[in-house]
Amino acid sequence: MTSPTKRVFICGSALRGQPDHQNLQSAEFIRPAKTQPLYRLHAAENGWHPAIYQVKGGISIPGEVYELTQEQYEYLLTHEPPHLYPGDVVLEDGEVLTAMLYPRELVEKYGWVDISDYGGWAAYKAAVAG
Repeated sequence: MTSPTKRVFICGSALRGQPDHQNLQSAEFIRPAKTQPLYRLHAAENGWHPAIYQVKGGISIPGEVYELTQEQYEYLLTHEPPHLYPGDVVLEDGEVLTAMLYPRELVEKYGWVDISDYGGWAAYKAAVAG
């Protein structure tokens, strides 16, 4: 009997080509995707990882959809930075998937830089790399 799988929206350091992609292990890449324009994207911990949360008047965040086994999903959760938690995001096509969200209160408390206008996490990292 095989384990049930879970589709997850990835929009940060576990994207293809990013340093934490190995945290997805051999999860199946399904497709590129974008959220509905309901979110803000910040560079938390001085750019160590992204922080997204839902707001009115947000932006559409680009990312990737993966199919994970329960074991892969649990592994991913145990390797996420502090304060990230699984929550629902709404994609452009209306599909609701799990993504790793970050408490807005902490973004505001620490004043993490809003990078919503960069075009996603990978674009932001490329821009700051030079």
